[in-house]
Amino acid sequence: MNMSPAQQSLETRTVHPVPDRHGSNLYTTDTQFAPLLQLYLPQDVNAHLQPYLTRMGELAGGRLDELALIADKNPPTLAQRTRTGQDAQRIDKHPAYVEMERVAYGDFSLAIMSHREGVLGWAAKLPPLAKYALTYLFVQAEFGLCCPLSMTDSLTRTLRKFGAPALVDKYWAQLTATDFADQAQGAMFMTEQAAGSDIANTQTLAAPHADGAWRLTGDKWFCSNPDAAFAMVLARVEGDPPGMKGVSLFLLPRRLDDGSSNHYRIIRLKDKLGTRSMASGEIQLDGAVAYLVGEQGRGFAQMADMVNNSRLSNGVRAAGMMRRAVAEAEYIAQHRQAFGKALQDMPLMRRQLDKLRMRSEQARTMVLQTSQALQRSDAGEPGGYALLRILTPLIKFRACRDARKVTGDAMEVRGGCGYIEEWSDPRLVRDAHLGSIWEGTSNIVALDVLRAIRREDSLAALQAHAAALLAQTQAAPAFKQALHAAMQRAGEFAAAAVAANADGERLARSAASALYNSFTAIAMAWEASQTGSAQRLRWAQLVLVHRVLPRDPLQEADIPAAWLQTA
Repeated sequence: MNMSPAQQSLETRTVHPVPDRHGSNLYTTDTQFAPLLQLYLPQDVNAHLQPYLTRMGELAGGRLDELALIADKNPPTLAQRTRTGQDAQRIDKHPAYVEMERVAYGDFSLAIMSHREGVLGWAAKLPPLAKYALTYLFVQAEFGLCCPLSMTDSLTRTLRKFGAPALVDKYWAQLTATDFADQAQGAMFMTEQAAGSDIANTQTLAAPHADGAWRLTGDKWFCSNPDAAFAMVLARVEGDPPGMKGVSLFLLPRRLDDGSSNHYRIIRLKDKLGTRSMASGEIQLDGAVAYLVGEQGRGFAQMADMVNNSRLSNGVRAAGMMRRAVAEAEYIAQHRQAFGKALQDMPLMRRQLDKLRMRSEQARTMVLQTSQALQRSDAGEPGGYALLRILTPLIKFRACRDARKVTGDAMEVRGGCGYIEEWSDPRLVRDAHLGSIWEGTSNIVALDVLRAIRREDSLAALQAHAAALLAQTQAAPAFKQALHAAMQRAGEFAAAAVAANADGERLARSAASALYNSFTAIAMAWEASQTGSAQRLRWAQLVLVHRVLPRDPLQEADIPAAWLQTA
């Protein structure tokens, strides 16, 4: 029988002793994703997005995967002068990275999707989940570029929310252009040597100028996408009080109105463990022209909107990377033979794959739930902001930490090849460690969970939402009772940590993990009930067994028989 080239390629992938999944469509081969999107998205939006999701899945499993490997091996470089000796800094990006930019910014408009109508042929603005669903697929191939995408999206949101109308009007067309050649990228210059998470220690100074703009002077220590057309910058206004109240937010353009370069320099690029495809550098501001955004002295409160948006994006990226790692491990286990049988038929491998899937699917559920909360919050729905305010740090804290373990354990399934840089596994492991650092380390973000409970009454919002989901869930009564009890205990633990004030801070990570695991178990059980997925129900049960309930390390942990009975 004659086979087409595609069939021959599939045949080779299937029978070769070293399985290679390259060329698979990462959307159509993911049996869980389409039913979940059908559940969470409006029917007409979901139908409209299907060709775009299918195309992104095809690219992520093929061409984008190839480009990501090339870009990772050829990081950007900083050039200081032109060949004629002119002082004109530029960052030279490999053509593979630029081609990925064209796909993300141009073909799919991921950076502008939330800010204008008509994107991807949809008359109205698409809901947040449309952007995050496509990003979830894109990041399975390329992580580094997702940082500039997120910052551009978040900067545009923050400028629109807090900027003076004249300032917004001045730059809006550049930030929301549909043509890739005209699109401006964004960045966030916040970190200083002495002011990482401690924003109150910001040393960069801002001085007012007669033309109504400001002049910024100081050093920024870690700036990703440093040659972006615009950056949001935190600086201390000269004469304002010390501490957080003296910090203000500014928009910094790369080019001045006359087309000349603004007065700041990229000192050097960082040599990073991961995200090597995307430039990060150190910036020296020398009287750089900038524009005040929002209220003077409330810079961090306003920057927090951008940071929280970026934290959600970090969680989406962590979820996508886990999905890619697990899918690779599943493919290998299905097609790799050892000791006369497929790896997936070995009891210990089945157990390990279940643990990987469990964490990956928890994160996916959190992406869907938090995207929905963002939409509710932006629409001004009662309780929407309070729910978003706690879900965002929860996904940033726990999903990003889980990604480090899942990518490492999935790499082990591939064996020796998994340690070789020709495969996606090492890049996933390196990139996964970023999520727990940028936009707030694990400690900082876990403490933000407690802050959301204290300031926004977010625990009550989370408990009410979980109760509503549980009420709609069809499952064994014993399992539903176990879910209810877990959420109640997690809430009591978190409330006790908040009540203990400073002393309770030591419990922040445990409280955040308890809330994340209890809530995702409920949400996954609800999803299983709505979609009819027995797999998803089992994963929800495993979350309780392995991540919530007390365990005896010398006794096998299994799903209680009462949880398996029909309701």
